[in-house]
Amino acid sequence: DRDTDKKRIEELLEENMVLEIAQKQSMNESAHLGWELEQLSKSTDLADSEKSFVFELNECASSRILKLEKDNQSLQNTIQELRDASLTSRESNLKFVELEKENQQLSKKIEKLQNQIEKEKQSNQDLETLSEELIKDKEHLQVVMETLKADKDRQIKDLKQENDHL
Repeated sequence: DRDTDKKRIEELLEENMVLEIAQKQSMNESAHLGWELEQLSKSTDLADSEKSFVFELNECASSRILKLEKDNQSLQNTIQELRDASLTSRESNLKFVELEKENQQLSKKIEKLQNQIEKEKQSNQDLETLSEELIKDKEHLQVVMETLKADKDRQIKDLKQENDHL
C-alpha cells in the first residue's frame, strides 16, 4: 500500500509539474498576446472587430489559467490527502507490528503454560498409578494379615488343645 501511495504521489507530483509548466506557458502566451496587442494598438488603430478578437483571446487564456489553477489546487489537495493517508498507513503498520510482537509474546506464554499443563497431567498420572499400587499393596497386606490372624487363631486353638491334653 505504501509503495502504491508513493507511486501515486510521484505521479501526482509529475502531473502537478506538467500543469504548472502549462500554466506558465499559458501565462507567457497571455503576456505575449498582451504585448502584441499593445504593439498593434501603438502601430495602428485596430478595428473594433480585431480588438474584440484579441480580447476574446485574452479571456480564453485567462479562463484557461483559472482552470489550470483550480486543477493545480485540486492536485495539491489530493497530494496532501495521500500524504495524510500514508502517515495513517504508517501508524497502522506500526500498531500492527506492535500487536504482532505482543501476539508472539502471548503465543510463547501459551506454549509455556501448555508445557506446564502436560507436566502436571503426567505428574497426576504418576500419582494415580502410585495410589493404585499402594491400594493393591494395602489389600495384599490385609489378606496376609487375615491369613496370619487365622494361623495365629488356629495355633492358639491347637496349643489350647495340647495344653488341655497335657
